[in-house]
Parts: sequence; structure tokens; C-alpha cells
Amino acid sequence: MVFNTGAALLDAIVLAVVSKEPEGTYGYKITQDVRKVIELSESTLYPVLRRLLKDECLEVYDMECGGRNRRYYKVTSRGWAQLQLYESEWREYAAKVTSLFEGQERN
Repeated sequence: MVFNTGAALLDAIVLAVVSKEPEGTYGYKITQDVRKVIELSESTLYPVLRRLLKDECLEVYDMECGGRNRRYYKVTSRGWAQLQLYESEWREYAAKVTSLFEGQERN
């Protein structure tokens, strides 16, 4: 994609992906799901997860999987509120950009 993805958009995408799993999800799966929308490396994902944890939008817990602990991330009530704000802002922003493109005259 030719468009840069800023921190707020990354936060919104990660929150949206994590919100799809009521019991939470783990880093590798988050990376795979985000990659369906934008290109993202794990080295980019983990700072986003840490920021969302620090902002209390996500909580974390460990669960055993195949004899090893796997770290799961789950959206908090604060995270749900932030996700709703992101969704609202995105819809408004996308509508404005779409109307700009659709209103262009073609030569």
C-alpha cells in the first residue's frame, strides 16, 4: 500500500482485530489477521501492543499451549470505548476522502 499507516490507525486496526476474539488472541495470530488488511511485521506489532497495554486498552494473560505459555491480549472496557471512537472517526474520515475522490472530474 502506498499510504503510510500512523500510530492511531495501527492502534485502531489492532484493537479491531483483538476485539473479534472474545477470550483474547495471541501475537502471531494478531499479526496474521492484521496482514489481511495491511503489511505489518511482528517487530512493528509488539510496540503497538505495549502502547495499548500502557493505555489500558488491552489486558494480557498467559495460557499454556502445547507445553509452553502463550501470551493472550484481550480488549478492556477502556479499549472498547477507544475502538468505538476510532470507528466513528474512521467512518467520518473515509466518507470525506471518498466524496473527494468521487467528486473529481475525469479528463
